Amino acid sequence: IRAGWLDKNPPQGSYIYQKRWVKLDTDYLRYFDSEKDTYSKRLIPVSSISRVSSVGDQKFEVVTNNRNFVFRAENDADRNEWIWTLQQIAEERKSKAAARTSMSLATDSATELADKSGFLELRGFKHKLFVVVAGDKVFLYKNAEDYQLGIGITYIEMNVGNVKEVDRRGFDLTTPYRIFSFSADSEQEKEEWVEAMQQSITEALSNSEVAERIWAVESNRFCADCGSPKPDWASINLCVVICKRCAGEHRGLGPGITKVRSLKMDRKVWTEDLIELFQQFGNIMANQFWAANVPPSEAISPTSGSQERRRFLIAKYREGKYRHYHPLFGNQEELDRALCVAVTTSDLAETQALLFCGASVTCDTGDPQCPTPLALAERSGQRLQMEFLLHNKTSGWFGGCHGVGQSSGRLLSALLCCAEFSRRWCTLQDGVLSYYENDRNTVPNGEIRVEEIVCLVNNPLHAHGAWHSCSGPHEGTFEVYTEADRLYLFGLESPDSAREWLKSIAKSFVHPCAEELLALDFERLGRLHYKGGLTLERAQEGWFALVGSTLHICSEDGRRQEPLQLRKLQELCEYLCPAGRTPWLGGRVCPPNPVLGHAGRTLYIQGERKLDFLGWVHAIQKAASSSGDTLSEQQLTESDVPLLVDRCIDYITQYGLTSEGIYRKSGQNSKTTSLLEVLQRDARSVCLKEGEHQVDDVANTLKRFFRDLGDGLFTRQWASDWLWATALEDEEAKVGEYRQLLAALPPVNRATLKALINHLFRVQCFSGENQMNTHNLAIVFGPTLFQTDGKDYKAGRVVEDLISHYVEIFNVNDQEMKKQQDEITAIMKMREASSSGTQQAGDFICTVYLEEKKTETEQHVKVSATMTAEELTFEILDRRKIVMKEKDYWSCFEVNEKEEAERPLHYSEKVL
Repeated sequence: IRAGWLDKNPPQGSYIYQKRWVKLDTDYLRYFDSEKDTYSKRLIPVSSISRVSSVGDQKFEVVTNNRNFVFRAENDADRNEWIWTLQQIAEERKSKAAARTSMSLATDSATELADKSGFLELRGFKHKLFVVVAGDKVFLYKNAEDYQLGIGITYIEMNVGNVKEVDRRGFDLTTPYRIFSFSADSEQEKEEWVEAMQQSITEALSNSEVAERIWAVESNRFCADCGSPKPDWASINLCVVICKRCAGEHRGLGPGITKVRSLKMDRKVWTEDLIELFQQFGNIMANQFWAANVPPSEAISPTSGSQERRRFLIAKYREGKYRHYHPLFGNQEELDRALCVAVTTSDLAETQALLFCGASVTCDTGDPQCPTPLALAERSGQRLQMEFLLHNKTSGWFGGCHGVGQSSGRLLSALLCCAEFSRRWCTLQDGVLSYYENDRNTVPNGEIRVEEIVCLVNNPLHAHGAWHSCSGPHEGTFEVYTEADRLYLFGLESPDSAREWLKSIAKSFVHPCAEELLALDFERLGRLHYKGGLTLERAQEGWFALVGSTLHICSEDGRRQEPLQLRKLQELCEYLCPAGRTPWLGGRVCPPNPVLGHAGRTLYIQGERKLDFLGWVHAIQKAASSSGDTLSEQQLTESDVPLLVDRCIDYITQYGLTSEGIYRKSGQNSKTTSLLEVLQRDARSVCLKEGEHQVDDVANTLKRFFRDLGDGLFTRQWASDWLWATALEDEEAKVGEYRQLLAALPPVNRATLKALINHLFRVQCFSGENQMNTHNLAIVFGPTLFQTDGKDYKAGRVVEDLISHYVEIFNVNDQEMKKQQDEITAIMKMREASSSGTQQAGDFICTVYLEEKKTETEQHVKVSATMTAEELTFEILDRRKIVMKEKDYWSCFEVNEKEEAERPLHYSEKVL
């Protein structure tokens, strides 16, 4: 509006004026060091200006609520023009605000509702600045008080911005004019700021064309719920334009009630018909129905908090508390008949009132040529009626059922509901689960056909947040997933009632070939596609039931497969498919019986729909992880040894057998704590590597795991009996007692004790180098395994006896002992070779064939202990100069010597 050079009186009140380039637009008065600068030294919102007046000598004063700014022009004429222009702009802004009192928060930075705000360090400033991300701009303020007043330093238009992480706490906001180098207080804070600024860039680059067309209607320029200006979100089935904060609360109501889309970013949604529908409808028409009876005490404003908004929107849209009731409300037959008439006209308000007072979008019209209201609207050429019906086809205000009653044939009792649940009367009959407004209604609000159900979940962990807020228990809940990628949450007063319901629904939708799964106390039951073994070309359908950490499977031909012990998975990974396809979850499972002679089996599963599949992924990942501090709750190897223990023992066997003072020396406490946390979280994903991990840290981690173990390795029940056995003087009687006590331990404890003593037996074999003989190891491990303070010498005696009599107590045969000796010899040779530099320890020269076993396809490859099947495949293809095409799939197989059997390797599986 106006720009020019002015002298600015510094804030200290000095008589030395500073020359500044001053710019005025509709929102801000800003001043700069020069006319070439993009970013100001100060900005004053026009809305905060209360008065502009002359103070003599070419000077004028801009008065805000809490601060005055004095400027000096070159002459009186220039000064008078500045005063007149500022007064005009300030008056215009005040009149607009008065015309709409709910706009008390206008668009000024000082009062704009921030997406993210807080203190950051900025290079070039001595003190931290208060930074605000709001919409498509980032504002800088000297402090939080200035932010409240609206008096800022500058703002950055994010349509020219780019955010880049620099280090652990630092990040740069780069524009063509300047780089702003920020530093946060923590790494987490930095990530939150980067995310907020990236969102701001997305918003700045979004297309405003749709928003401008919808804002052309006066009522659409303000949020239908709180009155905030320039709302850039909408509910496309309710036909209301809403602000960002209300949109967040709308999402919480669920897509069954409101379908939220962005005016600027969801471009594909906004067809010409939908835009025209919003122009015809407008927030006024929507609120004449939804907000016809809002008491002033319950209304919300742009300043309302999240809790107030949520309460209001639940009352407004879910409960329909303020709506204008249609005269036919409560008469389902008449409502449906009236809807069939309304959709053939242009009366959208009538259709809205009928639909959201209970008329069914899919009601029977009685016309075989046009069986639904949508077909009637199409025949009548009512495009906007069709658009409105289409967006409400899968919603319907009362159709978002969340609650049920009792189970068995026809349901006879009412159900428990919380504030977040809708009370419904339900029936399960003839393969249809129907829910009604109450037990007197004959027409259901909605139906779920059992053949459309893909999954049932008992007592979902999250319960969607609703059940937890109730005064009653949340155990009596279950979920139903359907082919339409919809999720229904039901709740009852008691877990037994919920279980009865769940069983009844399960019987209706589970195929007869998988009926045996119904006898299980499942947490999740459903159908999935899967591939496994050597039949990886074609996926087949199967029925899966998750019980604790065990996954039960029935194939489509009715054969029940060996249950999978998920805690014994060797590998578990998710990998993506082309766009639009549900990803696969792959797992490599230890064999239930090692005598079968194969290294395990690989299984891939895929859900019917993304929502259902994600539920299975999270459930399987949780079931496959450690769930407590006792041995049986850990991730396990095929021999029932905790994976954490196996990883540590394996690493020390490779790199620490000859380390002096192994287990006696303590590692770094911080590294031990960190490593133990990682291994306890998911030992399967941890790879201990020489150089990255120190032997003493790993040894200390193993000791701390046993020391902190819930119930201990020897268990509280039997620990005192082990200590008592040391008093027996006859060695043969003592060994016999130890063997009996060993047999009494739980299987996992027994297997773990054997693995540990076997390891300590190996360690003492190298006592000449590591200085840790049987006695020294017993001194270290006695108090650790029995979780004592070290004063009871009997704990050390037990460990010493177990190592000394390892062969007799654990019934180790000659074959096992020979294998043990061979491994020790091999380790010694590998270490000697490694130290002499003659070859890399652990590498083997393997013969690999490409596609068929012929001399010309033969390749000799050095395979390390860590090489995966994927790495080997790429190595071979690279050697043969084979270029992979887009749809080529290469796999690595291991074949036995006689070529009688082969097994495909999972791509992340280690070759050796």
